Amino acid sequence: MYAVIETGGKQYRVAPGTTVKVESLAGEPGADFTFDKVVAVVNEAGEVSGGAGAKVTAKIDAHGRGEKVIVFKFKRKKQYKKTIGHRQNFTQVTVTGIEA
Repeated sequence: MYAVIETGGKQYRVAPGTTVKVESLAGEPGADFTFDKVVAVVNEAGEVSGGAGAKVTAKIDAHGRGEKVIVFKFKRKKQYKKTIGHRQNFTQVTVTGIEA
């Protein structure tokens, strides 16, 4: 059984026991979190049902920051060069259950 959830403008395929890094969530590590925006739920037989009324529960493992992304802007023949770095915040969660 797995579900497709939406959080932070992205969709993730999750199953009980999987660990996922999602956009930053409010909550302390060790706290439980419920994802209400469930797009679809697929059972063991492979039948797809809509996400209406479904919930995915997860436990917050840790907060962190991702790898640094370098943004380099350049205009040739104009002596213009600009380098900017960015690190995105994330929350690591472990899915504990899916309620269809």
